[in-house]
Amino acid sequence: MQNPRQIAFLALRDTHRHSAKADDALDKWLRQAKLSDRDRGLATELVYGCVRRMRTLDALIDQLAKKKSHQQPPDLRAILHTGLYQLRYLSHIPPRAAVDTAVELAKQNSLAGLAGFVNGLLRQYLRLAADCADPLQVPFDPVQRLGISHSYPDWIVKNWLDRLGFEETEQLCRWFNQSPTIDLRVNPLRASIERVEAAMAEAGMAVSRVPHLPLALRTEGAGAIQNLPGYREGWWAVQDSSAQLVSYLLDPQPGEVVVDACAAPGGKTTHIAELTGDRGTIWACDRAVSRLEKVSENAGRLGLLSIQICAGDIRNFSQFAGAADRVLLDAPCSGLGTLHRRADARWRQTPETVRELSALQGELIAHVASFVKPGGAIVYATCTLNPPENESIIEVFLDSHPSWRIEPPAPDMPVAAFASPEGWVRVWPHRHQMDGFFMVRLRLGK
Repeated sequence: MQNPRQIAFLALRDTHRHSAKADDALDKWLRQAKLSDRDRGLATELVYGCVRRMRTLDALIDQLAKKKSHQQPPDLRAILHTGLYQLRYLSHIPPRAAVDTAVELAKQNSLAGLAGFVNGLLRQYLRLAADCADPLQVPFDPVQRLGISHSYPDWIVKNWLDRLGFEETEQLCRWFNQSPTIDLRVNPLRASIERVEAAMAEAGMAVSRVPHLPLALRTEGAGAIQNLPGYREGWWAVQDSSAQLVSYLLDPQPGEVVVDACAAPGGKTTHIAELTGDRGTIWACDRAVSRLEKVSENAGRLGLLSIQICAGDIRNFSQFAGAADRVLLDAPCSGLGTLHRRADARWRQTPETVRELSALQGELIAHVASFVKPGGAIVYATCTLNPPENESIIEVFLDSHPSWRIEPPAPDMPVAAFASPEGWVRVWPHRHQMDGFFMVRLRLGK
């Protein structure tokens, strides 16, 4: 149970057998194991990597195996995934170790009779890899070529190809298959960015500043976040740089009433409070009571007193009618701008789930518009790159709400570097080196 590959196999088995989310399955087995930080890192890399690369690994197995997929026990595929992932993507793992441990996994998990099959398939891959640049055979069709090579569903690839063309789509595919970095947002009410930089350097942590973001620092391989300097003191919060842009676009002012309509776990809520100098009223709303507890926890650690919690479905709220100076609608979405962080999102989302989300997004923005005072503003944001959840939602809203208009960010705002002249703000990961995001600010005429 203490082997990182065994932990990875058990988590992958849960994702295959029970459709468990990769995060939940990995966390379940890591909590039961006693692994070093290094071994935890390997188990995590194997689970997330195998899930991200599932289509590519399946294509390789189908090409190499004499037993076709419908003849293979389900657990066998998880073992083959871990072995092939190490051989193909992890240069620091000796090939012999990757093969031998995969064979041992088969023996330890009631598949001893297939240990020879595992050994033969993985060694066949190594022989082919030694003879040619890439053993993987892919079709000429650009959608399937990119989908199989980089492991995405065809419908997502086609969406990107239609907007970006082949070269940029491949860059985006590659970017999302990287392990994510960790961005910090310095809390100016507790510390300066220079103070946090100095504390990190003293602790041996390398950090770098992020262009256009005045209080963002980026680090890699941070280990346990709560052990980093300044965490307990509330000097900073973890938040990707593109998510930080959202609150800058909202531009909350001291003394204002702000409603964060889908607030949990509170990254943007706490940023809003910081930008107002903690002088205002920030309503953090969400229908998930358990996730709102995280908002309160984060606010407490950061020393923020202006945040009020309100549990429930925002579509049922009438108490905010005409009461808010600004509303943030960080809408539930497909998350297709954060595929590197959400390993299995590419497989869980479908065109049908996107249609359902689009309908919800339209309902939400139509309702929260009633919260805003004359002259007030809404920022609509998603962490997806999918036009039906972004531009299309806003266009439909504006057609039916003629008193509203798009308001581009001022040139001196951090978010201005990512905005079109019309006011659409789009963050493309492969261009800007941060999570994919869409956001737009809408102003209600007086």
